[in-house]
Amino acid sequence: MVLSGPSGCGKGTVLKEFFARGGDAFLSVSATTRAPRPGEENGVHYYFLGREEFEEKLSGGEILEHACYCGNYYGTPRGPVYERLERGENVILEIEVQGGLQIREKCPEAVLVFVLPPSFAELRRRLIGRQTEDMETVSRRLEAARTEMQAAYDYDYVVVNDRVEDAVEELKAIFAAERIKTENRKNIIDEVLHYDA
Repeated sequence: MVLSGPSGCGKGTVLKEFFARGGDAFLSVSATTRAPRPGEENGVHYYFLGREEFEEKLSGGEILEHACYCGNYYGTPRGPVYERLERGENVILEIEVQGGLQIREKCPEAVLVFVLPPSFAELRRRLIGRQTEDMETVSRRLEAARTEMQAAYDYDYVVVNDRVEDAVEELKAIFAAERIKTENRKNIIDEVLHYDA
């Protein structure tokens, strides 16, 4: 599952609450060339890489998807994702829109979920309220958000993060709906059809 949305929409907050409520999935840790924010740990929140190291991994096929956002690279290391998928686990990629659309091309079976803020004014309030960036960076993020939100039309589901609790319930409902899709239950159908009493 891919989870995307503009910076400040609350993707991380929704996911944190999803896992706190027993969400059953592996959250892929992205790599980035941006500097860590206060409290962020390498290997936990992101893999913080130098630009040259990121580009080496990219050219070596070790990055599943990538995007350049506000002058920094972001990407998903391939290895951990495929290890979990091969074990039959659910995997969530919290990634930028550019990367989400790359995943759609490479993995058409992926489920894409877009997180929207309840309004653009609320998005602006949240970005300013974080107090992690100067106003010039906030303005760039808001400008990028207008473009990114157009991609919501290309995603399978849209979750509006007005109240975190409601957004989490919607995310859980998406997992439930995907589990019972016909294409994910073919083995059960075959078993029932071919049972000899």
